[in-house]
Amino acid sequence: MAEQISPDLGFVKDVIAGGGESLKKCFQCATCSVVCNLTPDDKPFPRKEMIYAQWGLKDKLFPNPDIWLCHQCSDCTAYCPRGAKPGEVLNAVRKLSIENYSVPRFLGKAVGSPGSLVPLLAIPTVIFFIILASLGHLNLDAIRNEAGKIAYSSLLKSYYIDGVFVPIFLFAVVSLAIGVSRYWKDMIRATGIKPKGSILDAITSTIGEILAHKRFEKCNVTIDRKLAHMLVFFSFIGLAITTAWAVTYLYGYEIMHAMGKTPYPWLLGPSPYPLTDPVKWLGNISALALLIGITLVISNRKKNTEKAGKGGYYDWLFIYIVFAIMATGILAELVRLADIAILAYVIYFAHLVVVFFLFAYAPFSKMAHMVYRATAMVFAKATERDVQS
Repeated sequence: MAEQISPDLGFVKDVIAGGGESLKKCFQCATCSVVCNLTPDDKPFPRKEMIYAQWGLKDKLFPNPDIWLCHQCSDCTAYCPRGAKPGEVLNAVRKLSIENYSVPRFLGKAVGSPGSLVPLLAIPTVIFFIILASLGHLNLDAIRNEAGKIAYSSLLKSYYIDGVFVPIFLFAVVSLAIGVSRYWKDMIRATGIKPKGSILDAITSTIGEILAHKRFEKCNVTIDRKLAHMLVFFSFIGLAITTAWAVTYLYGYEIMHAMGKTPYPWLLGPSPYPLTDPVKWLGNISALALLIGITLVISNRKKNTEKAGKGGYYDWLFIYIVFAIMATGILAELVRLADIAILAYVIYFAHLVVVFFLFAYAPFSKMAHMVYRATAMVFAKATERDVQS
């Protein structure tokens, strides 16, 4: 019996609106699959995905690991004789896939919609404004620490910041875990293949590939992305370590003090910390790496626009949010050192807002790509899907 298909014209329109406006130009010459250095030998992508997208077969695309094994090298887009831009089409499909698996789904749609940007930014803005107002800290010029210096810990104690960010972090982790779990089950259902080898080995191998950014080396048109992505990736790791280090300084100091013990000399307590301290070295080096990395990301995208495509709102939103985090973080330190209280606190407030935006909406933004792609890579390795000659 022939397989019954259920085309979804609404899905086709969503792909076109999400950056795949060139979809209809594809006439199935298979050049894209031939020039791709990442595609497996068996049932190579992205030709079949272009067929599915043209026909609106979202049920064949969403649970498909191949849409994530694609790293948008854009070799297919550069060599397409019709200008169909398969890389841009698959990028739009990935956006819709994240929406499909999002929990709650309305946030997946909201993050990908330009009209929702203001309300999404307004949520953390209102939250932090209410906290400041309740503390009576709206007179920014008067807020100083005991030494008379600008101190962000005087504006907002860590308890209030953690009281906002810890629940948000837990929400993001749980939401993303549910979405990825649904995706994993769908891959097994759609392919009819269960992992054959060790999942742990597949995870270990995938982590190694991600840390080394090995697959980016196989890209030709956008090979410059490797350095930019590595700088952004490892700068975030460095900033995460910096945050954990600062939390140890603060809470370690306060816990020992509450126990009636003299805190260890290296437990510095509330910020700001001296520029000579190792935590500041790591934080500033990571911030500089992020500055260079995200600048390269923007530069490479603009440089490769003609061959790789310009990208849609969804792509640029993530890039500019990361840029805003970097810019407000660096400026907050520089203006604090310059002792300009009002400007320093306003910039710090903006920094809290964009950091909230990045992590609260991570399961629905392009930041989730890393997790979904890693999941697809693990599945491909465990099912021997990614074997290449």
